[in-house]
Amino acid sequence: MDPVLITFTIYIGGMLLIGYYYYRQNENISDYFLGGRSLNPFVTALSAQASDMSGWLLMGFPGAIYAGGFNGMWIGIGLAIGTYLNWQFTAQRLRRYTEVVDSITIADFFENRFKDKSRALRVVTALAILVFFTIYVSSGLVAGGLLFENILGINYRLAVILAVIVIGLYTFLGGFLAVSWTDFVQGTLMVLALLIVPLTIISLRGGFTEVFNQIASINPDLLDASKTVSYSFANDVKWITTSENLSFISLISLLGWGLGYFGMPHILVRFMGIKSAKQIPISQFVGVSWVVVSLLGAVFVGALGIIAAPEALQNTETVFLVLLQKLFNPWVAGVFLAAVLAAIMSTIDSQLLVSSSALAEDFYKSFIRPDASQKELLWISRAAVLLITLIALFFALSGGTILDIVSYAWAGLGASFGPAILFSLFWKKTTRNGVLGGIITGGLVVIIWKNLFAYTGLYEIIPGFFLSALVIYILSYFGKDPLPEVVKEFETAMKPLENE
Repeated sequence: MDPVLITFTIYIGGMLLIGYYYYRQNENISDYFLGGRSLNPFVTALSAQASDMSGWLLMGFPGAIYAGGFNGMWIGIGLAIGTYLNWQFTAQRLRRYTEVVDSITIADFFENRFKDKSRALRVVTALAILVFFTIYVSSGLVAGGLLFENILGINYRLAVILAVIVIGLYTFLGGFLAVSWTDFVQGTLMVLALLIVPLTIISLRGGFTEVFNQIASINPDLLDASKTVSYSFANDVKWITTSENLSFISLISLLGWGLGYFGMPHILVRFMGIKSAKQIPISQFVGVSWVVVSLLGAVFVGALGIIAAPEALQNTETVFLVLLQKLFNPWVAGVFLAAVLAAIMSTIDSQLLVSSSALAEDFYKSFIRPDASQKELLWISRAAVLLITLIALFFALSGGTILDIVSYAWAGLGASFGPAILFSLFWKKTTRNGVLGGIITGGLVVIIWKNLFAYTGLYEIIPGFFLSALVIYILSYFGKDPLPEVVKEFETAMKPLENE
């Protein structure tokens, strides 16, 4: 029997066992979506970052480095900075505030934070989550399809369906704790793979100096982050310098990826689920370290693939898969290929969980069955996981590159919720109308910019994020003052809670 297939089977079986274990622990909707706020700092850190990076980290990002050289590392720099700032300024405040206003989802938080009896904030938040997360989930299914197609020789459509079954099943069963603990395991596996693979290639190729010389022999501009190098297998363009200087628009577009962190519900919910806000600094150190090491590993995987892959790749996003097959025996390769599957699964499961909370908590409970029992909501949430998975499957079967799909969804979520979260946590005068206008503005600007102004080269998260922030500020500053109760809760949330 194929060693890779055996390794995959064991790995998937382990993830399903975790899902089943926590299936028996979930007694109510809070357990399913927030795990009773019981995460330890290490699981919080690795689950937050593993759920963030997805198959993009082991496929999309190395593929961008493989095609364009160190120019692509500006994305990684932006993400590393964004990760640090998100932990530093958002995590503790959000953990405290969501407990003060008794919230288990982002939509809950916005509605309770501003005492919005109209339910408009809840509806708009839930809609934005459903739209952009469905796109995001489809990117993971595309990555899963490519993985199974390239490694196991399975037809792409069948491979995507297989990924849907596995990931949907353990998310369906276990909820937040299953997702968090599987993400912890998967995050560990991912960082090991991103360390061992490039170090192995560097050792085999004669050390750092030698590998850099070999890359430079193909095109020295591949090693220059300020140069733009183009690659198109279909057009027979392979590592040709097309720009001597990185433009300002290109630079801020690449760094702008870091803005997305402030608005990622699947990351923010990990901050809400940690046992105590006092444990955040430990999680921050572990999480930021994981991100920096993983991104550096992914950069070297892509760069080393230029000289270590047997031939120019038709699909650059398969560079990590090709290197594993070339360098390692099937058993070792199987373990590292499971890391790719881990990266894919760790993000999709979190996104499915947040999306299902939008349907169950923000629509079903709020508008259809306000008096629904905890057990009923638990099963509605599980049904929502299946529904969203099937919709994402439809988009995944339509194809597209991992990086392009992720960048669109990342921009939509970051621009919709990033400014709203920051203003809600840091400015006492922020109002319900301001946040509502900001969420709508951010999402719409991303969609419009992506479809009408992509020719400018400016990443859509930049105009979306800053216009959203501007709308929040203007509507809040010139609107009615917040209710005294809202101001009092803001001041309470900024102080350490007694149970910490």
